[in-house]
Amino acid sequence: MDYLKRFNPLLAFGDFRRWLATRKTYELWFMMLAMVVTLVILYMFVKDSAVEAPYKRDIIYVQQWRLDRSDADIKAQQAKDLPEELKRKAEYEAAQKKRQAEFKKYDDWLTQHGF
Repeated sequence: MDYLKRFNPLLAFGDFRRWLATRKTYELWFMMLAMVVTLVILYMFVKDSAVEAPYKRDIIYVQQWRLDRSDADIKAQQAKDLPEELKRKAEYEAAQKKRQAEFKKYDDWLTQHGF
């Protein structure tokens, strides 16, 4: 256990201060720059590793139909469901167009800058 008595954070800090005192000014600036770059990269990894909430699926339950339905009943139900289906399709296409416009904007910027 005598070995552990030599581990003292205050002595280590003093030793570090004495080591820093022997360094040239430009060495200290490069050391700080290296530390900042390292911390920025670590921060980016930590920030990027955040897990978003999982995608919640839109569950569509299947309706059960009577076997003796007439064609008129089927067409009436289809006509009733058509506006909701068209609305959902329009929302999907609008989201696709928006995403496509975003990619086009980035592509134009990259082309403008020679990439």
